[in-house]
Amino acid sequence: MARKADQKRLEALQQAIGEHPGKRSGFFAKLFGWHCEIVNRLLVTLNDNNVLLYEDDDSGLWTFDPEEIFEDQ
Repeated sequence: MARKADQKRLEALQQAIGEHPGKRSGFFAKLFGWHCEIVNRLLVTLNDNNVLLYEDDDSGLWTFDPEEIFEDQ
């Protein structure tokens, strides 16, 4: 049976990605003192919870804001 993700960790990671856009998952692991595997599992859980994030070509993480796409048009 799968374990439930810690909601506080999920919220902390989501907020940190917003505050530090373009940083890799290892940065967030160091920031919180977590193992990289924990961050990677939490990223999957955020995705499963429909939190929109994307990864750039350098593996940097960004929050996805659909409104930014339409602002330039």
